[in-house]
Amino acid sequence: MEALSRSALRRYQLERLQSLLRGILPANRFYAEKLADVPLPPQSLDELNHWPYTYKEELQVPQGGEPANLTFPLDAYVRYHQTSGTRGRPLVVLDTQQDWQWWLDCWQYVLDAAGVEAGDRVCMAFSFGPFIGFWSCYEAAAARGSLVIPAGGMNTLARLELLRASRATVLCCTPSYALHMAEVAAEHNIVPAELAVRVLILAGEPGGSVPSVRQRLQQAWQADVIDHSGASEVGPWGYGDSSGHGLHVLESEFIAEFLSVGSGEPAREGELAELVLTTLGRAGAPVIRYRTGDLVRPRWQHGLPCQFVLLEGGVVGRADDMLVIRGVNVFPSAVDQILRSFPEVLEYRVTVQRRGELDHLHVEVEDRLGKPQRIADEFRVRLGLKVDVVDVPLGTLPRFEGKGRRFLDQRAKSV
Repeated sequence: MEALSRSALRRYQLERLQSLLRGILPANRFYAEKLADVPLPPQSLDELNHWPYTYKEELQVPQGGEPANLTFPLDAYVRYHQTSGTRGRPLVVLDTQQDWQWWLDCWQYVLDAAGVEAGDRVCMAFSFGPFIGFWSCYEAAAARGSLVIPAGGMNTLARLELLRASRATVLCCTPSYALHMAEVAAEHNIVPAELAVRVLILAGEPGGSVPSVRQRLQQAWQADVIDHSGASEVGPWGYGDSSGHGLHVLESEFIAEFLSVGSGEPAREGELAELVLTTLGRAGAPVIRYRTGDLVRPRWQHGLPCQFVLLEGGVVGRADDMLVIRGVNVFPSAVDQILRSFPEVLEYRVTVQRRGELDHLHVEVEDRLGKPQRIADEFRVRLGLKVDVVDVPLGTLPRFEGKGRRFLDQRAKSV
């Protein structure tokens, strides 16, 4: 599938979309109503431009209610998950057995990119709660014969000891947690590079495609880094490679559209755009033209072996996370790139404040050198902004196992 020409891929996607619509309509009342005025079946993917979008807010249901986009009766569903809740109330997501198998099939692309084989030992350093996390990776790795090692309910040192005892060759976690594990390892005279881990599969945050983060992880672990992106309500839609070019959208299973941030029209090559996705293999809880809120730079002409569209630099930010600081567009990933370029910075926290009529960034860092001015100087050079950077005692800022919450918006409280 990765070798298909663009025209052949679009024909395949159209056939899959037509099949999906036959399978969900009219039983799926949400999309039966949403697509009531759309000529069906579509004869070209270009017709999607005239279809309505799906927004996350539409899928929200009252506490205890059922998701809005279900196709089948409730007893057909075997998997219950929730979104992480980092942006509002968690969204309930259900999957049928067939849909869950589709999740596992999608994950095989990620595992292929990481070179995971039957003889590998794959450690899952996440909480195993209702958030989807690496649940699907766990079962996908088991399906290809790898030994899977759950590490939920453990502190970081215990997980490091588990890595050493099990001789795990693959570690799955968030980028910031992989950095934190390396930090804790150093505190206990454990050298991550001397463990058996040869590849990190990272998800939940943009760091896996941020060059400075990748470099720090590769140096600390002496391992390859494979980025991955997905969402509970969408599925595992993206994967990178060890070269770090960015993320490929899994276009055999998702139709990807890109809306220019500047114009709202289809984006051009390399233009900053919002990612819009349509699932092709998830009949039980489909999403069609779903506005993900992820901001990316698509490149179709990239010259890589995988012909799927490449998101250069991965997910560079979110539409609702972009800050305009004195006329400069600032994304959390850009701040992360700058701060992670200083190997002496262990952790950080950014507070956005309003001073008079202007927004301002205040950055706290745990800096082994205790010299925050050099970091402030780098912000001025890289972003063209004066940023307050202050040093705080080592170990005082929060650490995160799941998605990091390093940006605090206090503009409503500022005077």
